[in-house]
Order: sequence, then structure tokens, then C-alpha cells
Amino acid sequence: MSNDDYLSLDQLNDRIAILEDNIRQLIEQAAAASGEQNEARIADRINAQNDELDRLLKVRESRQKK
Repeated sequence: MSNDDYLSLDQLNDRIAILEDNIRQLIEQAAAASGEQNEARIADRINAQNDELDRLLKVRESRQKK
């Protein structure tokens, strides 16, 4: 069992909303970033946030099917 199994649906939705906002902010930073290293670092962070978002969306979907 992961820690996400103990979150309420409201808490899960809050974490999803936070991740979505983080991704939006990172995309804005990427648009303003200059330099290959900055862009690569931001791209890595966006990918990590997207992976976490996908995982939480799957957790929420599996709960809603129960």
C-alpha cells in the first residue's frame, strides 16, 4: 500500500490540483528561461510533476470505480 491509499478523495483532489498548478508554473518558467541548462532542468521538473500527476489520477480513477 502506498501513502496515497490513506488520502481521502478530497486530499487526493487537492494534491492533483497542486500538481496541475505546479506544471502550469513550470511551463511559464520554461517559456521565460534562457539557457540550455535552465530549460533542461525545468523540462525534468515538468516530466517529474507529470509522472506524479498521472499516478495520482490513476489512484483517483481506481477509487471512483469501487
